[in-house]
Amino acid sequence: MLDMISKFKNKAVSISDSDHYNESSVLIPILEGENNLCLLYEIRSENLKNQPNEICFPGGRIEKGESKENAAIRETAEELLIATESIEVIGASDILVTPFNTIIYPYIGTVKDYKGTFNNEVKEVFTVPLSFFLSSDPFCHYIDVNMQPREDFPYDLIQRGMDYKWAKGRYPVYFYVFDSRVIWGITARITYDFIRNIK
Repeated sequence: MLDMISKFKNKAVSISDSDHYNESSVLIPILEGENNLCLLYEIRSENLKNQPNEICFPGGRIEKGESKENAAIRETAEELLIATESIEVIGASDILVTPFNTIIYPYIGTVKDYKGTFNNEVKEVFTVPLSFFLSSDPFCHYIDVNMQPREDFPYDLIQRGMDYKWAKGRYPVYFYVFDSRVIWGITARITYDFIRNIK
């Protein structure tokens, strides 16, 4: 019996119940400008089913058997029409787990000799100087997160039944405004985590 428990000595830590989540990887692409470093953002095509016209980092779903880092590289290369060899991953940023069953693994990397190309999933690309984020804090609003059991929930198995006091939470939504661009939601949250770690 102890042999079973001893497996925890070498177990890699993972996120509980992650197989019930949609897992994606993104790249925080860093470009070298003439005088400073910039972060590259995409505006999603208006023809996409999910989140059209929204600002995001390149990235997408992790394919079966694919590493999280390779997914970020592959998706970035596909969306920006560049060779994978032009992407150099520096490291990972903080993992984002959302209340709506999504886990996002952000990676930080440089993109060399980028010429502004992109595929049909992307409407436009733009850059923001890293110095802007270092000197400008985002503003934040909160969304209330409430537990809502389904009709078939077994209330008879828990204390106080239907009168049980479910925990509530707050989900932060960040906003950066740069010129006429509004970077918000998950992309702003990933940006904020990245900048906070730099600071």
